[in-house]
Amino acid sequence: MQFDVELDARKMACPLPILRCKKSLSEMSSGQVLKIVATDAGSTRDFEVFCNQTGNELLFSEQKNGEYSFLIRRR
Repeated sequence: MQFDVELDARKMACPLPILRCKKSLSEMSSGQVLKIVATDAGSTRDFEVFCNQTGNELLFSEQKNGEYSFLIRRR
């Protein structure tokens, strides 16, 4: 899937991946897609909750080789 902006949140512990995600989304236009790559094991749940609370759409979530990838569409 295509994305407009990529955020590298590897080696960041909670809450930094969410805070950086929020900042990146605030600089994007409605409908654009943000790709996030993180290594924090709690990030899967964190991004699910974040999207539910903010109205942004979690399009994709995957864990592979200790890295977590997400695609979020800005509301």
